Amino acid sequence: MKHDILTAVRFNDAGLIPAIAQQHDTHDVLMLAWMNAESILETLKTGEVCYYSRSRAALWRKGETSGNTQTLVEMRLDCDGDTILLLVDQTGPACHTGEPNCFFRTVSADGELAQI
Repeated sequence: MKHDILTAVRFNDAGLIPAIAQQHDTHDVLMLAWMNAESILETLKTGEVCYYSRSRAALWRKGETSGNTQTLVEMRLDCDGDTILLLVDQTGPACHTGEPNCFFRTVSADGELAQI
């Protein structure tokens, strides 16, 4: 398997790149997480999305404990090479809170938070 992606990616100083997960058919933005070279390769190898957990300092396969998995449909790299877009097929809610996605709070013009 060629790994052109690893030379095209601009990792940060910690060796990470932000990855946005988007439902492939509805285009709903589900979440943002981090990936490193190993998690990118694991995702491409298995077709199941794998991230890097900064809090655990370890690979984290989405849904490994919740069952709410993400199957990779397509991986895209932005024009600067510093963000990955993952088009996925999400099983169950994407957010650990049980919400369908992690972006369920709105911010008003005066900075107040509200839940959708």
